[in-house]
Amino acid sequence: MKSLAVLSLVVGLAGICLGDIQDPPANDYGPTRKLGRGFSNFLWAPTEIIVNINKVNKEEGNNAAFGYGVVRGVGRSATRHVAGLIEILTWPFPIWRDSYYPILPPEIPYIHAGYSEFPPEIGNESKYPYVRDYDQDPY
Repeated sequence: MKSLAVLSLVVGLAGICLGDIQDPPANDYGPTRKLGRGFSNFLWAPTEIIVNINKVNKEEGNNAAFGYGVVRGVGRSATRHVAGLIEILTWPFPIWRDSYYPILPPEIPYIHAGYSEFPPEIGNESKYPYVRDYDQDPY
C-alpha cells in the first residue's frame, strides 16, 4: 500500500513537471491577427462616423447627433486610422505590453470611451444566429 502511494505521488509530480500549456490564451493574438486588425482598422475606420451619429441620435436626439455625433465619430475614426497604421507597420513585433494585443483601449472597463478590437459593422446583417433555419427536418 505504501509503494502504491509513493508511485501515485511520483506519477502526479511527473505530470505536473512535464505538463505544458499547448494553447495559451495569448496564442489567439499573433502577428497575422495584428496585421489583419491593422488593415481592417485602417480601411474601415470611417464606419465609426456613421455608427456614432446613429448612437448619439438614438440616445440624445437629432441636434446632438448633428454636432456631437459627427465630432465624436471623426475623432474615433482618426484614432482607428492611426492605430491601424501603427499595427500595419509593426505587425511582426510585439510592441504593446510585450504582446500582440490591440493598442486601442478595450470596451470592457471603458464603457463609453473604449474601442472594440475591429471597427463596427454597418448594415442589416446580424452576428447572432437567432433566425430560423429552413433546412432542418422537423420529423
